[in-house]
Amino acid sequence: MLMMMLGAVQLGAAAACVVVLVPMGMAGWHLSRNKMLFFSGALFISLAICVHLTPYFPSVPDFVTSVSSAVVFDHRSSCINLVNEIFWEVKPNASFHHFNNTQNSSSIADFYDKRWDWSDSYKLKACEFTKLSKSDASDLLNGSWVVIAGDSQARLFTLSLLNLILGPQSQSMDSVRADLFKRHSDYSVLVNETGMKLDFIWAPYVMNLTNLVMNFKTQKNCPDVMIMGAGLWHMLHFTNASDYDLHLRILKTQAVSLLPFSTELAMNEPVTGSVPIKSSHLFWLGMPVLINGMLNTEEKRVKMNDAMWHAYDKALGDSKLLRQTGGPLFLLDFQSLTWNCGPHCTSDGMHYDGAIYEAAVQIMLNTLLIESHQTL
Repeated sequence: MLMMMLGAVQLGAAAACVVVLVPMGMAGWHLSRNKMLFFSGALFISLAICVHLTPYFPSVPDFVTSVSSAVVFDHRSSCINLVNEIFWEVKPNASFHHFNNTQNSSSIADFYDKRWDWSDSYKLKACEFTKLSKSDASDLLNGSWVVIAGDSQARLFTLSLLNLILGPQSQSMDSVRADLFKRHSDYSVLVNETGMKLDFIWAPYVMNLTNLVMNFKTQKNCPDVMIMGAGLWHMLHFTNASDYDLHLRILKTQAVSLLPFSTELAMNEPVTGSVPIKSSHLFWLGMPVLINGMLNTEEKRVKMNDAMWHAYDKALGDSKLLRQTGGPLFLLDFQSLTWNCGPHCTSDGMHYDGAIYEAAVQIMLNTLLIESHQTL
């Protein structure tokens, strides 16, 4: 925008030189013999220059607004790129000594306190990321339709979100835990206080996610917020990163066509093949770091090794599914969250402490605040 303005000014100046200055300069040489005529000519030249240049200058308010908008856009874009930068403080709690000196069937993760926050850097402070309260989260998601689809990682994310919206001590959470963790099943709930509808869809394979997105496209209706993720089941039962990559690319095609506008920040043109539906906020639940020695079966330890995990992670990047690589889905970076929290945050090397999913929920909510141009 600024470059366009400067170009216009330069063009106007060039036009003034050709149209006004050259002929007036020639006339001025003759007028210089008479001082009165000379100064009158100089005044006329100055007025003529102003008249020629004025159309090329934006009004001051418009100019200030343009600069201000550019700064705000850059700030919000930068903050979205920083929202996954979380640091952890993991320390033994008061029960750790007892655990260390007795045979205890509890998980070692239970004997560590986990605290997290956004990194304490100048850039992140400027973003003003915050842990939303029950009231804040309820206001943000008021009247929204939220769909969370995937495997057990998505189920644990769902539990954490509902724990925030309903309150951990509420009677509703008791029935939520009982119903949500019925093996390999879907779950739906309507929060009457806010009108938020939440659907959890059991979808352990990327193909399941693609079919779900295609159904939304067919119905010409999609959720306000959709969080999805899959990969662990494919790694265990197919152990084929190339096939995983292929399915991710198919999902990307369907997810992009579901959106009414391009997800690339520099574009506002409709996507080819899109349908006239409302826009969704789309998120991808990344795979957690797998701690091989803690996995609870020999099959998992053999098939879900470090090399295979990295192959699947590379397939995700190569598929261009994520917004960070030009795709439609914003990454909730479980790899970073679980790596930084460490082995004291998991009991089986795959499913992590509730603090991990709490942090992921807050990252998602802060991203929604930025994307919807809202502040608390």
